[in-house]
Amino acid sequence: MRLLQFTDTHLLGSPGPLVRGVETDVTLGRCIAHARRRYPSPRALLLTGDLVQDDPGGYARVREQFADAKVPVHCLPGNHDSPAELRRELAGPPFVHVLASRYDDWLILMLDSTVAGANHGHLPAAELARLDRALAASSDAFALVCLHHHPVPHGCRWLDELMLDNAEELFALLARHPGVRGLLWGHAHQSQDGMRGGIRLMGTPSTCMQFTPQSDVFAIDSRPPAYRWLLLEDDGSLDTGVEWVAADD
Repeated sequence: MRLLQFTDTHLLGSPGPLVRGVETDVTLGRCIAHARRRYPSPRALLLTGDLVQDDPGGYARVREQFADAKVPVHCLPGNHDSPAELRRELAGPPFVHVLASRYDDWLILMLDSTVAGANHGHLPAAELARLDRALAASSDAFALVCLHHHPVPHGCRWLDELMLDNAEELFALLARHPGVRGLLWGHAHQSQDGMRGGIRLMGTPSTCMQFTPQSDVFAIDSRPPAYRWLLLEDDGSLDTGVEWVAADD
């Protein structure tokens, strides 16, 4: 089963204005077009937060960009989103706003790690309890868990102050469910790929601009827009990679 992840699209209410020097509508469109050429038949799409840049009008742009998706588009909010407005403005197909979705032998889980009025992330007890119940109810499935905020440091001092603040609670919960195979996020505008206790840890760059790696202060990198593909196998193995989309791709 192939999935595609697009994250941190940062769309505005109209095309044209720039976000930190980038026309985010254009860069997202390039990523989607590249993905359609390279991976024409995904099972589902994952949108992992910061879909808009503090502008609820941007959700209409999100809908336009994904209007002709022929597969479910699973959404979760980031710190630049309004969770309630995201669900309201992206209601109905192809958009999906549920915690858990079963695809054959795989369970896809979409967590809300946002904190109202803040940029860091937190998973409240109720969200962790919902996750625990969903994993227990599908203990025969392999699981991919998705959220917005990074649960492990990326190596940028300023950015790592804005990560998930109770990541150890999340990891302790996941360790009780041996079917969990992957943990996927956005937020950091950087790529990361690692392992922890048999769980693949995957941070995905933005479809617009990237943050400079290993920087103590905020800085924009020169790397192009990107998205991630994932291949979830019947035996529970997981393959993945990041596609960097240059302007001439």
